[in-house]
Amino acid sequence: MNAYLSFAHPWLLGLLPLALLALLPGAAHELRNAVVALMPRDGVSSALQVGLRLVAVLALAGIVIGLAGPYRPAYTIERVGKGAEIVLVLDRSRSMDQGFAGGRAGAAAAPRGTGPEALDYYVRLGSARAREPKGRVARALLSEFAAKRADDRFGMVVFSTVPMRVLDFTQKQEVIQAAIAAGNVGRGLSETNIALALESALSFFEDRPYTGSRIVLLVSDGGDKLDPAARERIQELVRKHRVAIYWIYLRSVNSPGLTLETNEAPSNLDVVPEYMLHRYFESLGAPYRAYEAENPAALQKAIEDLNRLENLPIVYRDLVPRRDLSPHAHGLALLCVLLLLAANLLEIRRWA
Repeated sequence: MNAYLSFAHPWLLGLLPLALLALLPGAAHELRNAVVALMPRDGVSSALQVGLRLVAVLALAGIVIGLAGPYRPAYTIERVGKGAEIVLVLDRSRSMDQGFAGGRAGAAAAPRGTGPEALDYYVRLGSARAREPKGRVARALLSEFAAKRADDRFGMVVFSTVPMRVLDFTQKQEVIQAAIAAGNVGRGLSETNIALALESALSFFEDRPYTGSRIVLLVSDGGDKLDPAARERIQELVRKHRVAIYWIYLRSVNSPGLTLETNEAPSNLDVVPEYMLHRYFESLGAPYRAYEAENPAALQKAIEDLNRLENLPIVYRDLVPRRDLSPHAHGLALLCVLLLLAANLLEIRRWA
């Protein structure tokens, strides 16, 4: 019908004139007694009779309107808040099912190499309790992070060999939490392709008006060697959409960090995927922050730091879903029927 009220079965509204049958002279039961005709006209009784007939009209009209299926169509409204548009890019590779490099919160990182220190570390590690997988800890903290940012709009991509777009931009917390939790289903693959995942995440901003801060939040436990064509495509998309890159690097056991260690060969900068990806992000010319998390405590600190950032004003359009109005019409009809039933029970049926 219009933007404010529509009907699922508008043709049923053609039955509305039948509600006027309740106004016909013979529609109401009248007490037949010769003495009544000699009595003066009672205004209250006449008004009550008219009122009951109108109640009957409303009852019939409510039934017809309810059957016609009235509803308010979905519509969009503009909201203003503080936050950002954030695309979560979550690594779902098999290595995310393993533990952190530092074991329990606050523990030292795993030594590199195969020397005595590293050997002693793994001997002690073998007798320790199985550590919680990085992916599980990351999802739990990301869930808390999303719950604290009510004005943000979240999208989500999970990836291993290929990216999977599991959530378009939304502010609905139930949907966001369900998407984050769904990453725990099954086991990941052994290969990862961060380039495809980043391109998929950046495509979220295609043909969207720039209304506030934009973030691609990469949560991964490894780097990647990007080919020249992928590097150019990603750089072009980052600049085109004015996106900030945040990388939470979950360091695994015996994995490198993001920067060269002391006395490490400089040639490793062009060999180690983590070093290469970190340097590539720094060269994009876009806002970039990297967090190296070796244990759950370090990951939580990185999430808390991220939560303090990117709280600029954001303008977005929110979809208000369709609302069914049939229960209101049926409720009105029920109330009218109950009033008529009460009046019928109070009616004098025999003149004493």
